[in-house]
Amino acid sequence: MESMAPSRFVTPGELADALGALRASSPLVQCLTNTVVTNFTANVLLAVGGSPAMVDVPGEAGDFAAVAASLLVNLGTPNTEQAAAMREAVTGAGAASTPWVLDPVAIGSLRVRTALARELAAAGPSVIRGNASEILALAGVSGGGRGVESTDSVAAAADAARELARSSGAVVAVSGEADLVTDGVRIVYVHGGSALLTRITGGGCALGAVCAAFLSTGPDPLVATVAAHAFYSAAAERAAEHAAGPGTFAPLFLDALAAISPAELRAAAVLS
Repeated sequence: MESMAPSRFVTPGELADALGALRASSPLVQCLTNTVVTNFTANVLLAVGGSPAMVDVPGEAGDFAAVAASLLVNLGTPNTEQAAAMREAVTGAGAASTPWVLDPVAIGSLRVRTALARELAAAGPSVIRGNASEILALAGVSGGGRGVESTDSVAAAADAARELARSSGAVVAVSGEADLVTDGVRIVYVHGGSALLTRITGGGCALGAVCAAFLSTGPDPLVATVAAHAFYSAAAERAAEHAAGPGTFAPLFLDALAAISPAELRAAAVLS
């Protein structure tokens, strides 16, 4: 892993500015996400300061992507109708220059979602985020993890993440004990967070929506993605301090997302 020297590419002040811009604009975030996490994802976006719109119907998804501030495409439960809506939304986002996030959930050994993820990755996402096994599978290096769980380390996925960023033109984020964010040239590690995020439904999936919300805050998707991860980690740490377990962690996490100020994010962020 990289040293703990402060990042040369993103400053805590830029993170604070991004959070301030998000809260000021309340971006409209279209989410095509899996049925397991829809409610939690919407509540996370509301807590962050965004405005969620779960528009995933064919015939509407593309039109809505053209007016949304940003878009999330999450492949957790890609039924035939939702896959069609995802293709429409991505096309609409491309035509309108709407930034969007691809979350290739559980790809690798599952053929339908793996093929769809590779198709969508070629359509110009602004950000691709996932765990190490998902990123390795999308890059064609490995066969994926154990369902939604990673069996690989962030360090093992670092080279694949950089190459995927170069080939796709997207910023690639790899979640783990320290999250890695790269555009193929710059690389930033975001430290912190809590293991309790892995013990609630939607902890990773909702992060994709937060990345989408931050994408609307400025022209540099690397800064936006680092800001999303640092903010998410800071909220998880705050919630974990008072949680008795996963059942109390989830509502405390929503409260922390709503409470953390730009100044607190600037002080709490640990980047290398």
